[in-house]
Amino acid sequence: MASHRLERINAQIQRELSLIISQKAKDKRLHNTTFGITDVKATQDLKVAKVYISVIGSQEEKEGIIDALNNAKGFLRSSLGRVLKTHTTPELIFKIDESVEYGIHIDKILSELENDKK
Repeated sequence: MASHRLERINAQIQRELSLIISQKAKDKRLHNTTFGITDVKATQDLKVAKVYISVIGSQEEKEGIIDALNNAKGFLRSSLGRVLKTHTTPELIFKIDESVEYGIHIDKILSELENDKK
């Protein structure tokens, strides 16, 4: 499978999952916390897709979002299967993406260094 095709499928999974979660998911935890899908990485055979989630909030809220997504995994996968134009619908594995928080942390350190210089 060509890598550009896999990139398009990853982007489509990201878009469609965002829409499904925002419009059809019923778990209140998915609507009361600010989070987003930052990346999707499907395997070449499309059997598994890791979905990276960025959550603005406490560790408890992060765990709640992952728990809610795992509880809705079957619904999300079947809904995704209706819109994907692939032979198989990948199993979804949800992971917390810490890169946004890490970037904020680095920015804070750089700002402090800038202020110390002055």
